[in-house]
Amino acid sequence: MQNLNDRLANYLDKVRSLEKANAELEVKIREYYEQKGPAAERDYSNYWAIINDLKDKINGATIDNANILLQIDNAKLAADDFKTKFDHELMMRQSVEADIGNLRRLLDQTTLTKADLEMQIESLQDELAFLRKNHQEELAALRSQITHNVNVEVDAAPQQDLNRVLDEVRSQYEGMIDKHRRDQEAWFNDKSSALSKEVAMSTETIQTTKTEINDLRRTMQGLEIELQSQQSMFCNSKPLQKAQPHAYAGYQNQINMLEQELSHMRSSIEQQGSEYKMLLDIKSRLEQEIAVYRGLLEKEESR
Repeated sequence: MQNLNDRLANYLDKVRSLEKANAELEVKIREYYEQKGPAAERDYSNYWAIINDLKDKINGATIDNANILLQIDNAKLAADDFKTKFDHELMMRQSVEADIGNLRRLLDQTTLTKADLEMQIESLQDELAFLRKNHQEELAALRSQITHNVNVEVDAAPQQDLNRVLDEVRSQYEGMIDKHRRDQEAWFNDKSSALSKEVAMSTETIQTTKTEINDLRRTMQGLEIELQSQQSMFCNSKPLQKAQPHAYAGYQNQINMLEQELSHMRSSIEQQGSEYKMLLDIKSRLEQEIAVYRGLLEKEESR
């Protein structure tokens, strides 16, 4: 801009210099004709009017030409600025597209992990229900066997000491109960460890999903800011759209693509939010299952 102003100032100085030289030349011509005498003097007043008019037109055309050159240079600078901004926005768009691709892969991986956890939880729940039923049946069979043994001992040997028989039966019953309790404790410890690992994995998956959701939200906010910047640039550049229609059509396409990416990003965040809540429910149910079975085991031990 300073260079253009300097050029305009040089043009004006040149015009003034030409005007001054022209005036000096007119003075010399007038002096020459005055020295020749009044007999040779002619009337040039009509020519001077035409010359002055042409001079004014030349001066005006020179100034207009300088203004046009200044506008052309300004337009070139503006075009270069828009080109720089366009390259920057294109690079940012490519970076955002790469981030979106990575987030999509993470989303697919999280979905697969979630499906695997759901299958494991369903299998563990079925196994837990089966073990509960089996445990109840074993307890019922054990009580029936003990009752039968007591009846047989009493009927077969009435002459023996009833207290001794009862002690033997009690000792046998306590041994069986203790063995059964140890077996159940070992099974519970194994299952509790497995369930605890599942809960830890679910907790880690939940934390990872939560982090991904936060990353998606930050990315979406960045995209929204970028979209607003693109729209602002597009609106501010409307006076030059007729001069460069293809470039601004590209801007509009970029804005449309960013809007589509934002829409997809919002859908992904909503979906991951639902999956996050589902994983929390699964984790809560696993913890409740562990607590219930621990209560059953403690109740059995108290007998």
